[in-house]
Amino acid sequence: MPVFLALIAIEKWYGWYKGQDTVPVVDAVSSLSSGITNVVKDVLGLSISILSYEWMVQKTAILSLQNSWITYVIAFVVIDFYGYWTHRWAHQINFFWNKHAIHHSSEEFNLPCALRQSIASWVNLFTFLLLPAALVGVPAKVIATILPLHLFAQFWYHTKHIGKLGWLEKIIVTPSHHRVHHAINPEYLDKNHGQIFIFWDKWFGTFQEEIPEVPAVYGITRPASTWNPIKINYQHLWLLIQDAWRANRWKDKFTIWFQPTGWRPYGLEEKFPVKKIEQVNQQVKYQTFSYTEFKTYSLFQLFSTLLMVSLFFNYIGRMSLTEMLAIGFFIFWNIYSYTDVMDGNDSGWKLDVGKTILFILIWIQIPWFSLQITEVGFFVLLAYLIISNFWSWRIHQKNQLIISV
Repeated sequence: MPVFLALIAIEKWYGWYKGQDTVPVVDAVSSLSSGITNVVKDVLGLSISILSYEWMVQKTAILSLQNSWITYVIAFVVIDFYGYWTHRWAHQINFFWNKHAIHHSSEEFNLPCALRQSIASWVNLFTFLLLPAALVGVPAKVIATILPLHLFAQFWYHTKHIGKLGWLEKIIVTPSHHRVHHAINPEYLDKNHGQIFIFWDKWFGTFQEEIPEVPAVYGITRPASTWNPIKINYQHLWLLIQDAWRANRWKDKFTIWFQPTGWRPYGLEEKFPVKKIEQVNQQVKYQTFSYTEFKTYSLFQLFSTLLMVSLFFNYIGRMSLTEMLAIGFFIFWNIYSYTDVMDGNDSGWKLDVGKTILFILIWIQIPWFSLQITEVGFFVLLAYLIISNFWSWRIHQKNQLIISV
């Protein structure tokens, strides 16, 4: 977290210095809040793998590689192959798009948007794509080591401030390639799915060069129109559920999940229209409020949450599953409430009050903070909650005043 925050701060400063700020505060808070939800979900282990890599190694390995540099190279390349296809299918199949839409939901292109990662993926179906590594006996521990490093290596190219990189453009995914991927221009849509190596796209026909005459427009064609990352994670799924229920033909109710992304049963677009950007030059970016106190409030909530998450991770090894899930739920509630305030919703400040009640109930039932923290720590956290309640209510009142005017 400190490394990512430092790099984001550098990008913000550099943009300000060059007069091209690409990191709006509120959008960045939403992106970083999404990153927090993702890492908390992962740490809690809230997902299942239908087929484990370790099982595949045991049943299919025809070789047994020792831990050497070649083992790690093979693992990295196979993971990137796996990443290309899971990424491509997430763009092309209705049901799988739900877990990836969050990453594309920002209408900016910057380092924070790299942290918009899914909490909507509960089942891993694609471990079979790692079969080439299993066949040659790459150990499961090597795969487990490379996977997070492979993910972190995708962070740096989410920026507008780096141009083309010469001969590297032919081998790896660069900021230029990834700007194309995040764009909703017809020329760019669903291109450049590679994660580290760009040659997968060139081999499988999904490559598109960045065109100087076609400036990229970012976001998703059905705009999220919210700063709340938890809502964004399930917007597409909720639309699919509604469309499946409303569809007249039984066939559509079952096939909608596996149709191309964006497909809807016949007649529903007219009866139940969904806002969609047809002309990219007509995109109006989602904005709520921009006054200084609003931005300060958003940053206060973000950094307070980061501190709580750091504290949580510091003591998580000593917690029971019940304690972990309770604190995880509290963090999710916290993020939902303050991003709802950021959206200007009436429910936001009420949810913030509910967060305080939840905190007290958790403390009474499972005094997790008392693991190593003194009573002073408890009162510091309680003070945060009181400030949060008052400030959320104050921001809500100001927002309503602005809306009414």
